[in-house]
Amino acid sequence: MPQQDIVKIAIQMPGAYPQLIQLDQKKPLSAVIKEVCDGWNLPGPDNYALQYADGVQTYITESNRLDIKNGCILRLTKAPGRCAEDLYKGIQSSDSGVRCDSLKQLACVSTDVTFAQEFISRDGHSLLVKIVEDADEAPLIMTHTLTGFMELMDHGIVSWENLSAVFIKKIANFVNAKVLDASIQQVSLAILESMVLSSSSLFQQVKQEVTLERLLSHLQVTNQQIQTKAMALLMALLQTAGDADRQELFAFLGMKNLRQYIYKNIIHSSASVGDEMAHYLYVLQSVTLNHLEPRMRMPLDSYNQDQREILHGLRQAAFETESENSLSHERRRSLCAKEFKKLGFSNNSNPGQDLLRAPPGLLALDTMAYFASRYPDAYSRFVLENSSREDKHECPFARSSIQLTLILCEILRIGEPPSETGSNYHPIFFSQDRLLEELFCVCIQLINKTWKEMRATQEDFDKVMQVVREQITRTLSSKPTSLELFKNKVNALNYSEILKLRQTERLHQEETLAPPVLELKERLKPELLELIRQQRLNRLCQGTLFRKISSRRRQDKLWYCRLSPNHKVLHFGDVEEDTETPPIESLQEKIPVADIKALLTGKDCPHMKENKGKQTKEGLDLAFSITYDVEEYSLNFIASSRTDFCLWTDGLSVLLGRDMSSECMRSELDILLSMEIKLRLLDLENVPIPDCAPPVPKPPSNFNFCYDLSQAEQ
Repeated sequence: MPQQDIVKIAIQMPGAYPQLIQLDQKKPLSAVIKEVCDGWNLPGPDNYALQYADGVQTYITESNRLDIKNGCILRLTKAPGRCAEDLYKGIQSSDSGVRCDSLKQLACVSTDVTFAQEFISRDGHSLLVKIVEDADEAPLIMTHTLTGFMELMDHGIVSWENLSAVFIKKIANFVNAKVLDASIQQVSLAILESMVLSSSSLFQQVKQEVTLERLLSHLQVTNQQIQTKAMALLMALLQTAGDADRQELFAFLGMKNLRQYIYKNIIHSSASVGDEMAHYLYVLQSVTLNHLEPRMRMPLDSYNQDQREILHGLRQAAFETESENSLSHERRRSLCAKEFKKLGFSNNSNPGQDLLRAPPGLLALDTMAYFASRYPDAYSRFVLENSSREDKHECPFARSSIQLTLILCEILRIGEPPSETGSNYHPIFFSQDRLLEELFCVCIQLINKTWKEMRATQEDFDKVMQVVREQITRTLSSKPTSLELFKNKVNALNYSEILKLRQTERLHQEETLAPPVLELKERLKPELLELIRQQRLNRLCQGTLFRKISSRRRQDKLWYCRLSPNHKVLHFGDVEEDTETPPIESLQEKIPVADIKALLTGKDCPHMKENKGKQTKEGLDLAFSITYDVEEYSLNFIASSRTDFCLWTDGLSVLLGRDMSSECMRSELDILLSMEIKLRLLDLENVPIPDCAPPVPKPPSNFNFCYDLSQAEQ
């Protein structure tokens, strides 16, 4: 018999001495269970099944039995069919205590798909629906009922569309209720979210039944779980809605000041924003800013009267034009061209030509018009100050505005759909109704200030815009919570500060190209690479929390993976949300490092191939997998950040005896090399290092200059 078909495992049963058996994977599971039952003299082996004793207590079936590894501990327990039958009867008991216990157990075991199939085959889910529709149970029983129902539906065995209008109305009533148990509302919000994401018809029903005012009031509570689930439902409604419904929802949320609710109760809450809430804030920011995409993609139409009037309005707001009507047509055209040139348009006879590039398209015209109307004094000062300078030293308002609008669109990712795992939101977004326009108004004045600091000419335009992009990016990365704070920080980050920061960063990355130094670097590399290898392995031993991503909806289920201290086994398993560093014994799944065959990244990963249509660049950049045994099995990861991705792919490469290749490794190696070189060259400060060693001089004709110490002592 081939050795790979035999797995050595332990089997437990409460009140009995454990059995150590060699499981033959070729033998039918029913025969294995019969042998185990015979070992304990138990009649009726059909009433029993095997399940994992620790971690996620999944039932062992013919389809998943190959996942059993050497050293696994299993438990002999009630067969899923018998368990489903007992719970089905218990739920219908006249004793409320029995009903409560049965529903509580159901909520736990429904996570297993084998049990779920058995329970649903007995129409057990309809029983739960009836309990909800009758709505005469105690809050605790109702919480267990809804939790069990949610877990059963999560398996996708029964369609959400089969639910009755009465059931949907009852769930919506739980959400709409002003006074109700928080646990019931939390599960009800999650159920409605899944309904909305499953079909457009259910979206319409939920939209009709849920009171949006009540949903907004859930954002004001101190219970973070309720806040998060309310935001999840709100984002599901916004993302599933058609264009007309989405516009209607946004109009309502704008009227009800959703932004202020979030700013006051979430951004400025005493508790920190959780990962899931950060994702929903990022989604809201992304979906809202993407309203500007049509304007960004649309070039100016020279024949559109409204757009031409806005263009001429910019000119008239900057220059005195009382006597314009008394001028001849030719004279007026000449004057307009001159003034458009002073405004900074490249094509002064036909300024609309400057706005044909899309992006930023008409968005650039909108931002200029907003600045001119909202801050007329600052607008006039900018234009007049620059029109009085020499031609080559003037900062062109229109050209700067068009480029600045494009830069802000790129920084704020306007036009990019929200990713499934993104969480990079800007708190400042929730402090302003018109973030892009207000940022533009601050940054266009920043351009003028930076232009003067750099003493720039027209040839330096691109350099100035690079500095401004850096000023904006660095300031936004510090997460300012208000426009005033952003304005103060970005203005404090002047050109000389940017130069200092660049110089500091350059010193960290600088490479001295002198051959002796390069040779020294090559000699130091092996020692430093070994240091990085040890750090990667230590990091794997410490472990990392990963999030499970579902294609149907974002789930808050987590799992943890870590390397054993002897670097021979990878341990992993599901954990709860608030777990920090679970002990290695609690992670029941394991893969021997010797069994790992390959490390895959990006689009080569099995979980990326399965979701080919739903891939995002961000998701691809964070995905990696390991294949093990005969390359049929894989463990799939999606890192929470690029840093975690680099640490894990490097660490796994080290375990597989391969070279590390991540950008983090290269960056760290450069930093360590730079530090080591600087320490070794401290004594040579300000001494030029020659490209080649100086030639050894010829020996002298005699050595009479040599002093004989032995003779001096005599």
